[in-house]
Amino acid sequence: MFLSTTLLYPLELAVLCLGAGLLVDRVSGSFLPPALLPTAGLAGLIALTQLSTYIYPVARATPYLAAGLAVVGYLAARPRAGAIVARVRERPWLLVLPVGAYVLAIAPVLASGRPSFSSYMALADSAVHMAGADYLIHHGQHYAHLDLANSYGQVIDDYYNSSYPSGADTIFGASAWLIGLPLIWAFQPFNAFVLASATGAAWLLARAAGLSRPLALLAALTAVLGALVYAYELFGSIKEVTALGLILSLGALAVVHGRWVRSCGRGAIPFALIAAAGISALGVAFGLWVLASALVLAPAFAGALRGDGGARGRALATIGVGVLVVLVAALPVWTSAGGSVQVAEGIASTGNPGNLVHPLRAVQLFGIWLGGSYKLEPTGVASGLTHGLVLLALAGALLGVWQLVRLRAHVLLAWFGLVMLACLIVVESVSVWGGAKTLMLSSPVVVLLAWAGVGALRGLRPRALALGCSGALGLVLTAGVLVSDAHQYHVSNLAPTDRYEELARLNSRYAGRGPALFTDFDEYSLYELRDLDVGGPDFVYPPPAAAAAAGGHGRPVRIDRLAPSVLAAYRLIITRRDPLASRPPAAYRLVWQGAYYQVWQRAPGAVAAVRHVALSGDGARQCRHLGRLAGSRKAAAARTMAVAVAPEVVRAPLVRSRRPRQWRPGRGGLVLGSAGLLRSTIAIPATGVWNVWVTGQLMRPLHVAIDGRELGTVSGQLDGNSLVVGSAPPIPVRLRAGIHHLELERGGASLAPGDGGSAVLNSVLLAPETGRGGSLESVPAARWRVLCGRRYQWVELLAGAPAPASRS
Repeated sequence: MFLSTTLLYPLELAVLCLGAGLLVDRVSGSFLPPALLPTAGLAGLIALTQLSTYIYPVARATPYLAAGLAVVGYLAARPRAGAIVARVRERPWLLVLPVGAYVLAIAPVLASGRPSFSSYMALADSAVHMAGADYLIHHGQHYAHLDLANSYGQVIDDYYNSSYPSGADTIFGASAWLIGLPLIWAFQPFNAFVLASATGAAWLLARAAGLSRPLALLAALTAVLGALVYAYELFGSIKEVTALGLILSLGALAVVHGRWVRSCGRGAIPFALIAAAGISALGVAFGLWVLASALVLAPAFAGALRGDGGARGRALATIGVGVLVVLVAALPVWTSAGGSVQVAEGIASTGNPGNLVHPLRAVQLFGIWLGGSYKLEPTGVASGLTHGLVLLALAGALLGVWQLVRLRAHVLLAWFGLVMLACLIVVESVSVWGGAKTLMLSSPVVVLLAWAGVGALRGLRPRALALGCSGALGLVLTAGVLVSDAHQYHVSNLAPTDRYEELARLNSRYAGRGPALFTDFDEYSLYELRDLDVGGPDFVYPPPAAAAAAGGHGRPVRIDRLAPSVLAAYRLIITRRDPLASRPPAAYRLVWQGAYYQVWQRAPGAVAAVRHVALSGDGARQCRHLGRLAGSRKAAAARTMAVAVAPEVVRAPLVRSRRPRQWRPGRGGLVLGSAGLLRSTIAIPATGVWNVWVTGQLMRPLHVAIDGRELGTVSGQLDGNSLVVGSAPPIPVRLRAGIHHLELERGGASLAPGDGGSAVLNSVLLAPETGRGGSLESVPAARWRVLCGRRYQWVELLAGAPAPASRS
């Protein structure tokens, strides 16, 4: 799976985009520079997949239609395709730029050696795109059959049935489905590929700014991998990453406008197709960049319209064809234009800053940010160094303006200027979240302008001074970006592979047997459990009837808060394996257990309990509660009392342990600020097999030992939210009754991705090995006194006599 997602999938995307790009070029008059073929093809594929999913009866044919479009492109443009292949064979260095960009963009996943996606826990929006891409390819834009009583149906309906931009999702879903890849593992490679494809347009813009080929290569690489862009790519901002290459392509087409503005109409197809694809991927807000590019082209069209009749007719034909292509290629957007505008206005005006602590800084436009998080200001020496490098980049940008004036690159200068003006206006007038996205999309323009300053310095005299100054500025820009990206690579939290693979197996096993109540906080389950009509009480979109099971978004789920009649609507309950978690009601039996999850199925014909009450306190207090619940002897005679026995759990005293000073209390446990060794003692009450449960957010390996014997290692143990932390799979160990010595050791940092990422140890628990499903007992309610003397998780009052088997 790892090689399929990181190697085969980008190759497939390259074949699709190049083939579609050749077709776009062929029908446009064969004027596109080779560097623009991938983004032109991407735009064509977005338009196709949007239309095929809009006509929802043919949605399932979308992957084959995309492949067919690419095949037609290769057949229609065989001579040019052959020429491109021959050129790459002669000059293999041409692939260095896109391949290098792809490798750097997906570096955290590549270095991990397993399918995953980066910056896990940064933002869960990517879960929506995974679920949405899968839904659109299978059902198209048809939402009438969704179950709005559960989380999955609510998410799909609220996003995609309300004109949410889906252009990136449809091509993502179609391309991954074509070779049978799970979208959760194809997500990061898709973003990395799309970002890498933007290097072609960036290279053309750098060349137009007077840079030599080697310098243009570095300029393009750093422009599309600047710190802010890299951050958005790492946390999976699929809409913005897709739109970025389309924006740069509009600028490149504006620069080469002489090749197509005076054509007989069809020359406008690439520009219009890219504009339509951007609107489909990002929403009507993309029109801002289309307008900036159109204004740059306005003088050229105005000149043609003032010419003779032939020139005027060609210009009008070009405008007409362009408008027609935009209308057709983005038809789903225009048919729900009101909703599209509302979505854009909602993003622009929302008071929700997303995952931002404060608005982003304007200096982040320069692609240099020597800190692990784009959300936080660098501290100490890194802060001063960051601002010093940014000042040098600013000086380069000012020199870049002079360079474009000297070269009389008026179109490029005007495009740069209009894009930055639009950025300034938007950032000052929209929400924090919308402003951050605008800064990210504008950052490559600023970086390219700074590189134009390198070209200006190369024109100095004497030659040695020119080479020295330009080389120093180029080094600042290159090193600043790459070191910034290395910081983010180092703290990238990678999604846990094994746990999601287990959810995928669970989904396949029980597909169509929902609805299922999911008690873990993990919104990626919306995709992984898509065939179970899943509802998560602590999701952003909880099932209305079950929302009370969580104390708020991201809080632990307690089934005991729900009335038995609410649970009766769920055939399955999926819980995380946890020694402290409450067993589901007596009507449910454990039917499947993995390393991380348990599946409980409602017994056929089971009726809802008369009452379900959570119990707490010591045995005496619980005994009194049982008596009150049983009621009078007459009432108790016709009822059964079922109880879930509470397991005996030993908690290691982490806060009172011997540990490094950098392991400080916080975030519900210990924040591990360094390498080191923790030593603690635990008292085991009975001899037997005990399971060791480690909970926390732990990227770097944590070695677990008892009495000097190493039991195992916990690493890559992350959950979707720092408030709800799940356990790693239990580690069984046979222990004698008495005192034992627990050791937890965390090694030093390495070059592994995420080694500087999350490190919070919440707890270490030991619980005795029990049978599958825990201990459930039932007795006639009139005999409630036989239950006294033990502690229970809950008690249920059931109608009728108990079943013959009273324990499970």
